[in-house]
Amino acid sequence: MTDSNQGLAAHVRELFGAAITDAREYLGELTLEVRREEIIPVCTRLRDDPALAFTQLMDVCGVDYLEYGRESAAGTRSGPRFAAVYHLLSMKYNRRVRLRAWLDDEMPLIASVTGIWNSANWYEREAFDLFGIVFEGHPDLRRILTDYGFVGHAFRKDFPLIGQVEMRYDPEKQRVVYQPVSIEPRVLVPRVIREEGFAKG
Repeated sequence: MTDSNQGLAAHVRELFGAAITDAREYLGELTLEVRREEIIPVCTRLRDDPALAFTQLMDVCGVDYLEYGRESAAGTRSGPRFAAVYHLLSMKYNRRVRLRAWLDDEMPLIASVTGIWNSANWYEREAFDLFGIVFEGHPDLRRILTDYGFVGHAFRKDFPLIGQVEMRYDPEKQRVVYQPVSIEPRVLVPRVIREEGFAKG
């Protein structure tokens, strides 16, 4: 870990204690694992502490780890399936940090950070739409990229490649109608797992 990231990780651990479960550097950027329940106090302090000043939220995204780690001998995934990931920028100190909070498999739920950074609004709506992550306290949590009648969450790893329903314009009814998918499911690309893509240990 670089000296800059090492100092930042030490300062954050001192501030938050058990709220930070892990700190790692990847490609020169520090990733902090945050307990889901602590996301609001951690983000607030990261923004307001003059020694940190992470005043800009660059992105919030969802991650589905459904298949991650399945190449192991046991063939099972260890750990939670979903995570919410936050990318923060401190313009004052010209540095970035990534936060990752693990979520429950059955109901991926985490508090909204829209009260801390307004820019979280549409990012959280996108993660809700595509991954089904519920951001508790969001002022207007509804789909943003898919249609209102869309079934499921398209970026989940178990979402079918051909979708659930198809829509078309019906000239007789003079409106858009939904119907079951009429395409035969088929996979033309072989699945390749490369060992070097997974962290060891």
